[in-house]
Amino acid sequence: MARGIDADIDLQNANGDVNTAAQIANKFKNDKVAVAVGIATPVAVSLATTLKDTPVVFSVVTDPVAANLVSTLAHGEGNVTGLSDYLDSGAHIALFKEIANIKTLGYIYTSSEANSISAMALVEESAKANGLALVTQAISTSAELRQAAEAIVNRVDGIYLTTDNTVFSALPALIQVFHAAKKPIFSGDVTGVLGGGAMIASGFNYYKAGLATGQIVADILGGKKPVDIPVKFLTEPSESDLLFDLDEAKNCGITIPAQYLSQANYIFENGKLATK
Repeated sequence: MARGIDADIDLQNANGDVNTAAQIANKFKNDKVAVAVGIATPVAVSLATTLKDTPVVFSVVTDPVAANLVSTLAHGEGNVTGLSDYLDSGAHIALFKEIANIKTLGYIYTSSEANSISAMALVEESAKANGLALVTQAISTSAELRQAAEAIVNRVDGIYLTTDNTVFSALPALIQVFHAAKKPIFSGDVTGVLGGGAMIASGFNYYKAGLATGQIVADILGGKKPVDIPVKFLTEPSESDLLFDLDEAKNCGITIPAQYLSQANYIFENGKLATK
């Protein structure tokens, strides 16, 4: 609406199911939509695979090259372009090490998601750079998350979570396991832990990611070709959020330094979320 575009929006939810995502892609093809937007890797891939003559905009896809959505970040690929939510895992893990004094880091990932495989490579590199041992555990479905958390929790000092759709769809199970063991969680997605459970969370503001995605869509509706639009990244500090859960820090026997608390725009304490 800010660009003066009057559009009808058909909102569909695949609920993390690739078969449902494929059905939605076929629906959009039959309906001859002007632009199709796919949020997260599985949905974006389904749309790009099915819609060859319709502009496809992916959003919050960590590694669109590895997902074969584009061959370069410099521009779109045919009818496809979009926005990446690439995380600075190195900075996250360095902060986790400093605050929680961890020596062994845990990481659970979905073996069938290109997004998760790419993220794991970055986590491996970052753990090595920070002198940390890394223990990984693969899952195929969200139903396996609790068992994976139980298998890993006693072997690590804390766990790092990237924006893995399957993990976050069953996140309460992992939180329960690590809370009981008094082991800290660092989440690369703030939105998923606003209700508490992760001692530290740092990541993109997904409302602003939505606005940035909408700008790409508006450019395409205005006549710009996807192939001429480079992959968008959120790089401004104002486009990211930082959260500390003081209840979970206390549970883990960890004190968050004041210098970092002053930088946070979300503080979870006494079961309540406060914003700055």
